[in-house]
Amino acid sequence: MILAVALMAIAFLCFAGERESRAALTPQSLQPNSLCARDERIIFNCPVRKPAKIVSLCASKNLSADQGYLQYRFGLPGKVELEFPRDRTGTQQKFQYTHYFRAQVDLTEISFSNNGYEYQITDDYNGEEKPAQSTQGVMVTAPGKPKEVSLSCRTKPKADYSDLQAVLPNGQ
Repeated sequence: MILAVALMAIAFLCFAGERESRAALTPQSLQPNSLCARDERIIFNCPVRKPAKIVSLCASKNLSADQGYLQYRFGLPGKVELEFPRDRTGTQQKFQYTHYFRAQVDLTEISFSNNGYEYQITDDYNGEEKPAQSTQGVMVTAPGKPKEVSLSCRTKPKADYSDLQAVLPNGQ
């Protein structure tokens, strides 16, 4: 647990230059319980257990393979600690999407790298396990560290992956 908190602290310090929230992302301009603006589409959103923050993957309404943008945000309304990427051009090439589905199993992952840190947003269901297993959240791996830090969602995430396969490169 101490390792997890220390790893997250290091990750946040590495992104000190990226911590500034955009003026447009005031708590009043956001969708409820989210870091996505009201004029954006929520791809993935959930509050995480520890630390008590929000993970959001937001997209422009016009997201396609060659237009619009996709951004990962972590923090609290009014205090976004990490926004990736900062520049909203060509964002589709900075993320990878994988999805595996069969009867009783549905595994979704959206991943990206930032300053050597590897991020994986996961939304997994395995109905073959008894009882059925469901895990959602984000995993972060620091450069040179074999162990990842897992931030689990406190509640079922709001998610819409409907067109990501056509928009993002396949991570397989």
